Amino acid sequence: MRKPYQIKTISEFHQFRGLAKPEHPLISIVDFADMQNAIDKDNQSWISDLYSISIKRTSNAKIKYGQKDYDFDEGVMFFMAPNQVFSIEIDKNLEPEHSGWLLLIHPDFMWNTTLAKTIKKYEFFGYAINEALFLSAKEEANISYIIKNIQKEYHSNIDTFSQQIIISQIETLLNYSERFYHRQFITRKKANHQILDRLDEILKHSFDNNPSALPTVQQVAETLNLSPNYLNGILKSYTGQTTQQHIHNKLIDKAKEKLSTTDSSVSEIAYELGFEYPQSFSKLFKAKTNLSPLEFRARFN
Repeated sequence: MRKPYQIKTISEFHQFRGLAKPEHPLISIVDFADMQNAIDKDNQSWISDLYSISIKRTSNAKIKYGQKDYDFDEGVMFFMAPNQVFSIEIDKNLEPEHSGWLLLIHPDFMWNTTLAKTIKKYEFFGYAINEALFLSAKEEANISYIIKNIQKEYHSNIDTFSQQIIISQIETLLNYSERFYHRQFITRKKANHQILDRLDEILKHSFDNNPSALPTVQQVAETLNLSPNYLNGILKSYTGQTTQQHIHNKLIDKAKEKLSTTDSSVSEIAYELGFEYPQSFSKLFKAKTNLSPLEFRARFN
C-alpha cells in the first residue's frame, strides 16, 4: 500500500487541486466545482493537518473514511479533524458533476481563541468516521448562509477584528451542526432502534457464549460499524446512558439471573462474568442496585 499523501497547509491543498492561491493562509472556502482531481493521486489515501467541514454532491466519487464508504449523490455533511486518513475513489466511467463547498481551517488560525479548546468537545469530528450528517434543505440553507458570511469576512480587508468575527461564525456553524446531529438521532429513529436491538443481540451473544470476556465499547462499536462517539450519542439520546453504562446494566441483569437461579458463589459468578477481583464485581453490583450480591440473593430465599 502506498503511504498516505499528506497535506500540511492550505496553500498546498490549493496547489494540489489546481486552485488559485488562497486569500488567507490559514482559512479557505473552496467551491467543489472549481477543484481538479490529480490523476496520479486518484484512489490514494490522504492525511491532512487541517480541520475540514464540507457539504458535497458528486456523481462519480465515493469517499472511504474510517471503515465505511459514502457516496455523495444526495449531499451529506462531513467533519474531519487533523491527522485522520481518508481516500477518494474516482469512477472514470462517469461524467463528473461536482457541487458543494469545503471549509478548511488550519489549527493555527484558532490559536489563542476559545475555539482552540472547545473544538474538541464537538464529537462529530469523530462521527464522520462512521456516520455523516444528512441535512434538510432548510438546515443546509442555514449552514450555507454562515459559510457565505465567513467567506465575505476574509475576502474583506483583514483587521484586528477579522479573526474573532470568523471564529464566532465557525462556532455558530458548529453549534448548528450539533443541533442537527441531535435531530438526526430523532428523525432516523427506526434505524437507531435497529442499532440498539443489534447492540443487545451482541451483548446477549457475548454473555451466552463467552461470559468471561466482557466486550469493550470499542469492540461493540466496531461490530456495529459505528464510531464509539456516535453509538454513545444514540444511546444518550434514547436511554440517557452511555454505552459503558448500558453494557454494565446488561452485565448486572446477567448477574441477577445467576444469583437468583444458581448456587454459584459470588466469587464464582464474578469470575464467570469476567471480573478479575470479586470485590470489583460486588462494588459495581451495589452501585447499580443499592444491594450487595448476597443481599440480592437473600431476597429469593
